Amino acid sequence: MVTMRNQAIQIQAVDPAVDPLTRYHACKAMARGYAEARKSEKTRLAHARAFCALAIQAFWSAQCEVHSAKLKIKPLGLSLPNLAVDVQRIAGETGRLIATFPAEDAGYLIGSIYTVMLPSSLRSEMGAFYTPPPLVARLLDQIEAAGFDLARGTAIDPACGGGAFLAPLALRMVAHDGGASPEWTLRRLGKRLKGIELDPFAAWMSTVLLEAAVLPLCVAAKRRMADVVVVGDALRPRELGQFDLVIGNPPYGRVKLDEPMRNHYSRSLYGHANLYGLFTDLALRLVKPSGILAYLTPTSFLGGQYYKALRKLLTDETAPFSVDFISDRDGVFDDVLQETMLTTYVKSLQITPAQVSVVVPQGLNAAKVEMIGAVYVNDQGNPWLLPRNSKDSAFLNAIARMPTRIADLGYVVATGQLVWNRHKDQLRTVAGAESLPLIWAESVTASGFSFSADRRNHVPYINVLRNQAHLITRNAAVLVQRTTSKEQNRRLLAAVLPQRFLDESGGAVIENHLNLVYSPAGIMPKVSLGTIAALLNTEAADRAFRCISGSVAVSAYELNALPLPTVDQLVELERLIRRGAVKATIERKVASFYGAE
Repeated sequence: MVTMRNQAIQIQAVDPAVDPLTRYHACKAMARGYAEARKSEKTRLAHARAFCALAIQAFWSAQCEVHSAKLKIKPLGLSLPNLAVDVQRIAGETGRLIATFPAEDAGYLIGSIYTVMLPSSLRSEMGAFYTPPPLVARLLDQIEAAGFDLARGTAIDPACGGGAFLAPLALRMVAHDGGASPEWTLRRLGKRLKGIELDPFAAWMSTVLLEAAVLPLCVAAKRRMADVVVVGDALRPRELGQFDLVIGNPPYGRVKLDEPMRNHYSRSLYGHANLYGLFTDLALRLVKPSGILAYLTPTSFLGGQYYKALRKLLTDETAPFSVDFISDRDGVFDDVLQETMLTTYVKSLQITPAQVSVVVPQGLNAAKVEMIGAVYVNDQGNPWLLPRNSKDSAFLNAIARMPTRIADLGYVVATGQLVWNRHKDQLRTVAGAESLPLIWAESVTASGFSFSADRRNHVPYINVLRNQAHLITRNAAVLVQRTTSKEQNRRLLAAVLPQRFLDESGGAVIENHLNLVYSPAGIMPKVSLGTIAALLNTEAADRAFRCISGSVAVSAYELNALPLPTVDQLVELERLIRRGAVKATIERKVASFYGAE
């Protein structure tokens, strides 16, 4: 356990009678608490590396003892601080405990301790989250199904971290050696595998854990595993060769690019750059014709506008082979808010359907795979229509044929004009002569529009300056919340901002966490705002939106891309609403338009 006393950490021994996984989590919690007590980021990073280095050394010694190997651990080459005796003891116990797990689990178990000990800012900058073994195993199963030759194929992980993929892949390669001699198999492994890692400590960890995984082979061959991991930034243009397989869990997070880098990756960029998008572009350069790309990434690239060039590049150069949505019911990744997925592509121009599944991790070494169906992935950079459950397959066939979009109804979608923290000095808790209502996301409720500002830092009014007329909304619109959580049962929540409210207040200012659906001046809309709001609030529309959206955010781009019923169908819906139809009747009618069960 970890206890705080005057900012000091007391580390206590873990009961050896407790099961190994519970003991591991206790050690991990102690390591995290110890790291969090370091005040400076530099000190925390150094102590995280020192703790994990001791754990890895203990792990290595335990592995050598099991396999009767007299091999020294490969040198780290970094200067690290000395830790207190009790901290050293826990680090050693942690390493020896991890040695009792399967060899392919070590990269995740040690790597996840390392990442939770890192300063949060550095972890965010690195986008470092280690891959749980069941997801590694699933992705390796998929590359085999896609045709990767485990006996002869070459592979690279361009952001290999602690070797979460390299070690398990090496073990599968060894299992397919076809009876070759240990020396030959080991030599071939050194030529067939490659890893690149920006963090020198993680690169060393990957090198050690890869060799530990194939230690029996090293003993039989009487030689060491070649160093296949290179320290460096794989994204920087250089000659790396081409491979039959590019695999990994690349880092993610927005990144600013200098002009040469932006020019180099321009083919896959639209607006902001994200690390995992750049690594996907890189993978397409590294993979051979007919080779395989297999990544674990966030789902956000499926529908966001910033990824439309990347989506088009992927469908232009590859055939998506499989898509696995990860159901993170048990918190697979520490501190990760985004939804994640496994994707496998074959670099081929042959158009084939992709198998879509849901993977439900069940503990450290198991996962349940729920098959959904096979779908053709559309191209031209549009959001990918993908089912999220087995019932969605038939549903998708119906909505894929729906040509109507919001623009066809005489409406446009925009994002709220006000980024509030840029106008703090204009915010008011009480209305004044120059004030207008400030509309926050909480004003959009399941019951409709209700002017509110009850969340932290929110105030109900803003003073608008004379040169800020662009901030003011004077005409009725449908407001749609922009941000939802993974657990929220709806992505779309809409309400009409009434004209009467705007007339009484002289207008309003819409905050940036809301989208507006409105009719531009001079355009006669085909149906009313009330009909648009009622449509967006139905289960069928929400279900359709989830099939094109890969993010918990609801962007204007994705709302514009949402398949809608025909104009005639929406006119029919409007007549129902005007006759006072209840919610259940509206739901059934819209479901019939979408062909939903």
